[in-house]
Amino acid sequence: MAASNSKPHVVMTPFPVQGHLNSFLRLAKLLHSRGFFVTFVHTEFNHTRLLNSRGSHALDGLPDFRFETIPDGLPPSHANASQDIASLCESTTNNCLLPFQKLLERLNQNASTSNGLVPPVTCLVSDIVMTFTIEAAEQLGLPIAIYWSASAVSYAGVWHYRTLLDKAIIPFKDESYLTNGDLDTEINNLPGLVRNMRLKDFPSFLRITDPNDFMFNFLITEIQRALRSQAVIIHTFNELESDALNFLSSIYPSLYTIGPLPLLLNQIPHSHLLDSIASNLWKEETECLQWLQSKQPKSVVYVNYGSITVMSPQQLYEFAWGLANSKKPFLWIIRPDLVNGGSVILSPEFHNETKDRGFITSWCDQEKVLNHPSIGGFLTHCGWNSMMESVCAGVPMACWPFFADQQTNCRYACTEWGIGIEIDNDVKREEVEKLVIELMEGEKGKKLRQRILEWKKIAEEDNKPGGCSYMNLDKLIKDVLLKSQT
Repeated sequence: MAASNSKPHVVMTPFPVQGHLNSFLRLAKLLHSRGFFVTFVHTEFNHTRLLNSRGSHALDGLPDFRFETIPDGLPPSHANASQDIASLCESTTNNCLLPFQKLLERLNQNASTSNGLVPPVTCLVSDIVMTFTIEAAEQLGLPIAIYWSASAVSYAGVWHYRTLLDKAIIPFKDESYLTNGDLDTEINNLPGLVRNMRLKDFPSFLRITDPNDFMFNFLITEIQRALRSQAVIIHTFNELESDALNFLSSIYPSLYTIGPLPLLLNQIPHSHLLDSIASNLWKEETECLQWLQSKQPKSVVYVNYGSITVMSPQQLYEFAWGLANSKKPFLWIIRPDLVNGGSVILSPEFHNETKDRGFITSWCDQEKVLNHPSIGGFLTHCGWNSMMESVCAGVPMACWPFFADQQTNCRYACTEWGIGIEIDNDVKREEVEKLVIELMEGEKGKKLRQRILEWKKIAEEDNKPGGCSYMNLDKLIKDVLLKSQT
């Protein structure tokens, strides 16, 4: 039990991939601004990557915002690339509980010998796919909030996996489902989801031929285990996903919608020291921001497929020539590990065609890019952080989802929320050219821009003092995270 005069101490444990780290770090900064001592837990693999990408002092932290590590249980690797998701989920579930318990024990021992500089741990906030931490919380009698950093509709989609299995809609008989139209099967009357959801619109881990598929069952287990937590946090705002949230609230009584997080962070005083704490696993290139300065307002297409998407060389070439043939200026992020089989080589003809209007780099500060006045459209994989950042910046999207929740996000962005247009999975340069032009200057693009600006305004109201999201953060703190101190 913490002394009455010490700070509450939250231990934040994200799933160790880029998008989850970004979202967790924002939430951690918000809690720090509300008076929490923060311990942020990285895996040893990501700890090393962050030091390589951001410099040897990147994880020095602050006196009351510190970083710790636990092993992820996977074989050592020096790759500057995202780890395999299924392997990571299996390994963290099977191997991380004991190191995590030892970390909590060490933090509490430090508290007893630090003369008040480090308070004892009082609460946990953990990723929904790191629910082994619930056992540690229960052992110590600590409140724990589970954080779903993706959309509410994708959460509802995963919740219904069991229903689809019970109705024998899945698993598919064989791999022919990928091409025979089975994924276009419409599913109706699932609470929290729109009518006419196609199987292809559900989070992609239901695309199975084996009912014992690891990721499929892992997600079902994790969201069930989250029922043992004291709260579930979802990174969204109520107006955007009200049906899914009403459904999920009937399952999880302590459900808190908090977001979009960039807007909430805008409400706190900025500290240079806190701003210097970041989570990009690749080295950020800043030259692109200088390049954007030379471009006209809303003239540039920003292209980024996130941290996990991989594509074939042919898909890359189709995107490249679609962008080139659109004649629009573009800023294109190509990660070192974006293409299957190794390095990316674009032809001299492409470079000659686009040298005056294209800028290619390996990574950037996406929030700064999207908020730059020159950006007029975003070609995205539909990762939830990217979509929330796009809403905050008022930038409409061309959507090419890769996996996980991205298919669900794409469906809602393009057909329900009116903020995106979809690029076919079998990407062709002619379609890319056409949709980029439509996004940047067509009538459809104008409607998308108007609609996303409307959503932006609603989100801004939600995140101001007195707004729903702002108040939900305060309620989460008072009703859940401070419980051990009362």
